[in-house]
Amino acid sequence: MQLIKPDVNVDFVGKRNMAFALSVVLILVGIVSLIAHGGPNYGVDFAGGTLVQLRFDEPTSAEQIKKALIPDTLSSGTVQQFGDEANEFLIRVQESDSGLQGLRGLILQSLEKVYGVDKVDLRRLEMVGPQVGKDLRTQGLMAIVYAMIGILVYITWRFEFRFAVGAIIALMHDVLLTLGAFSLFGKEIDLPIIAAFLAIIGYSLNDTIIVYDRIRENMGKHMKSGFAHTVNRSINETLSRTILTSGTTLLVVLALFLFGGGVIHNFAFALLIGVLVGTYSSIFVASPVLIAWQEHKSPAVEK
Repeated sequence: MQLIKPDVNVDFVGKRNMAFALSVVLILVGIVSLIAHGGPNYGVDFAGGTLVQLRFDEPTSAEQIKKALIPDTLSSGTVQQFGDEANEFLIRVQESDSGLQGLRGLILQSLEKVYGVDKVDLRRLEMVGPQVGKDLRTQGLMAIVYAMIGILVYITWRFEFRFAVGAIIALMHDVLLTLGAFSLFGKEIDLPIIAAFLAIIGYSLNDTIIVYDRIRENMGKHMKSGFAHTVNRSINETLSRTILTSGTTLLVVLALFLFGGGVIHNFAFALLIGVLVGTYSSIFVASPVLIAWQEHKSPAVEK
């Protein structure tokens, strides 16, 4: 199935400077947001603390729940709506120690005084110590770093070092934009989001490898017309496949984002942003890096 005519010739390469400027602006916006918020918004998995998920028989509000629990049962904490229903909430408490094992009973007892007996369902209670959270945060970061190193070695072996550099820059671009989007929208980063980042890396890499494979194939056929022309031709030849793959993936991820519920909402959001920027970077970041490398190494070569 082909959505794009085989002889299409969109000048992607000619727009690479504009795309580069757009990427820089978006990354800077994300970095400014991270600085303004004091870094990423880590969830309980990484920051440590206690997470409580509550479901009420009747709609209520975060203010009413706070009034029922703080300061008598909890010294402090944040309450926010979970999902689309007005009767499910998450409570986050920064402290975490063995003394909080009786927190379930204390919370239910306090809430039942206000909402009535058997009107509140405590659906989840998770506790993570600060040291454990720090260790998980470090391990999650190292998982991403090791993935990048493995990709660098693999692409250098399969193609050339310049191809590997282009792919790594594109992947870093994708991760930074997704991280910036999380900061801008105030979403938490926890273990499932690290899994989403790794999935984004894999998806974006797959898209980039398809384009790179066609570039390598065309280098033996069309190099007389210049390297930039060869790269642009290769992007156009794989455009139909890129649109089909990205389009069908986006439909699935969008369905998860809209209808998957609060449990996987942030995970689906990460994938949604990641698929979009991953498709963009394989065209406007990974491939133009090869052209910039070629121009730097051989400035006299026709472009």
